[in-house]
Amino acid sequence: MLNIVILAAGLGKRMQSDLPKVLHRIAGKPMLAHVLDNARALHPDRIVVVTGHGAEKVQAAFQEQGDVAFALQQPQQGTGHAVQQALPLLVGSDASDDATLVLYGDVPLVQPETLRALLEARADGLALLTEKVADPTGYGRIVRDHAGQVQRIVEHKDADQAELAINEVNTGILAAPTGKLREWLGRINNNNAQGEYYLTDIVALSVTDGVPVRAAHPGAPWETLGVNSRVQQAELERAWQREQARRLLEKGVTLADPERFDLRGELVCGRDVFIDVGCVFEGKVQLADGVHIGPHCVLRDASIGAGTRIDAFTHIEQAVVAQDARLGPYARLRPGADIGPEAHVGNFVEIKKSTLGHGSKANHLAYIGDAQIGARVNIGAGTITCNYDGVNKHLTVIEDDAFIGSDTQLVAPVTVGKGATLAAGTTLTRDAPAEQLTLSRVPQTTVDGWKRPQKKA
Repeated sequence: MLNIVILAAGLGKRMQSDLPKVLHRIAGKPMLAHVLDNARALHPDRIVVVTGHGAEKVQAAFQEQGDVAFALQQPQQGTGHAVQQALPLLVGSDASDDATLVLYGDVPLVQPETLRALLEARADGLALLTEKVADPTGYGRIVRDHAGQVQRIVEHKDADQAELAINEVNTGILAAPTGKLREWLGRINNNNAQGEYYLTDIVALSVTDGVPVRAAHPGAPWETLGVNSRVQQAELERAWQREQARRLLEKGVTLADPERFDLRGELVCGRDVFIDVGCVFEGKVQLADGVHIGPHCVLRDASIGAGTRIDAFTHIEQAVVAQDARLGPYARLRPGADIGPEAHVGNFVEIKKSTLGHGSKANHLAYIGDAQIGARVNIGAGTITCNYDGVNKHLTVIEDDAFIGSDTQLVAPVTVGKGATLAAGTTLTRDAPAEQLTLSRVPQTTVDGWKRPQKKA
């Protein structure tokens, strides 16, 4: 059986924030959520999150996730003490194949492949995730014997000069036999410079007990980067965005500049997709073959059909766009927008909870809300569907081949018949019949002798 313990009790003082450190975001998602997602990829039997500072906020953020149990560390007396708080919640026995994996809520990007390699390295013993770094300052050092076998871990503040020269460091992530972990945690002490119970002290106990200690290594250096400050958060954000960009490039997506790309969710792309600079993708976004995204667009939970072009500064949220459409620049699709094939949505057009049919066009300065618009409809500049009466929303229906003149207000509920024309400046309060011209205008008048007011001397 596999337990995963995630340590998330730290204060995060250097973050200078009232928000618990593990709730700060990388790629639009709390750091702890990244750790949980990667942990779930291993299909564990139990996940335990150890909270401390800001425990109520952390638990509230994940309370609906039924596969997570919480343990409280209060006061915080080190990593070994933190894992001790999780012991009553662990499952399994003393069987050698029952394991516990220890992760950290502020080390969010350790990939499932690396964790699987760590568990494989464990076999029937203890496995540590280690790596060699150019500057090991601040890290616990991996001390090996002359045969290269791991003997113990020495924290930086407790290391002598010879140990400080070691550049193989401990990431803190380890996998241990659950039964032996219980035993070892009962034997550690706090006789160290910090007066804390170090989880790393179980390494020496493992060696003493003749339990093999092995090491595994991360697939990439950014996987084990932790976050203790806003600077480190920003650095890890960019490292992860760079990695996500690399993966997309490997799949054939063209990115105008991988350094100016942000993915805060899942992006699925077809062939020959182009993404210009400064674009942000959130939630789940699907781009079919040949989609072209212009600069500085934001897409959230959207599906874009093949051959569609989205021009600069367009915002799309919870919307569906069919093939060969043209959007933007400066268009906005709000939740429920459904744009048909070859439709056009131009600059400063906002569409919410509406369908725009095959080949229909709203090219300039319009608001379309709660509307069903058929095929080949022209929406003139300045058109508004007046869908809200202050209490309820009402539906506007515009049938195929209708022509809506500029500066028209459609006061819902109202229907424009097939092939109807609304003259510019019309305020439509009743249904417009098919194939006819409907208009509502005050007769134009000119006031003779009128003079513009003058400023008083």
